[in-house]
Amino acid sequence: MTVDRATEPLSESSAQRLYEVIRRRIILGELAQGVRLPEQRLADELQTSRIPLREALSKLDAEGFVELRPRRGAVVTTWTVEAVHHLFDSRLALETSAANKAAQQAAQGASLEALEVALERSEEQMRSGDDLAFAEANVRFHQALVAQAGNPLTDRLMASIAGQMVWLFHLTSQRDHEVACRAHRSIVEAVRSGNPRLTETLTYSHIEIGRKPSFEVLSALLGITG
Repeated sequence: MTVDRATEPLSESSAQRLYEVIRRRIILGELAQGVRLPEQRLADELQTSRIPLREALSKLDAEGFVELRPRRGAVVTTWTVEAVHHLFDSRLALETSAANKAAQQAAQGASLEALEVALERSEEQMRSGDDLAFAEANVRFHQALVAQAGNPLTDRLMASIAGQMVWLFHLTSQRDHEVACRAHRSIVEAVRSGNPRLTETLTYSHIEIGRKPSFEVLSALLGITG
């Protein structure tokens, strides 16, 4: 028997599991933007206590999925024009420099196995037709690209925005996934060639070219205009 991830009972010690369930509900829109999440009601619904729930909500707050407000508790984050621009700007700052370094590392003989695996998995998920699975795999590819630079601090910074990337990618899943995968493959080829400037340019273009279409989709869905 298959149990729905969003509704199955949760154990007292499963703060991480609670985090995953609530995160999934937010990304899928089952918990709408701007909605308040009363602790006791949510704990009852998920059959857990408030202690692990608070741990989960704290992590969701740190990753930008909810906002913890005094006397109001958790409220699902609402996407704004500024928030979308901030995410794109942060990605440009992190990923372009990391892409440049990744190509330098490749030129010195660094293995590209993890990056190539991430590319293949993103292409597999594209073919699966599962928008959320593709969004997750898409972000893992970008994390693998950043990791290729070999800088643990940059990896942690990238991890801090990965959840918001998944959320935005899923919200804008009407965009052409094949175009994204072709861009990913071009970036990997540039890394493999050991050409830092080309890799950085392709990465910048891939990220920036998605800004306007993202606003177009969000405008239709949420009334957000860039």
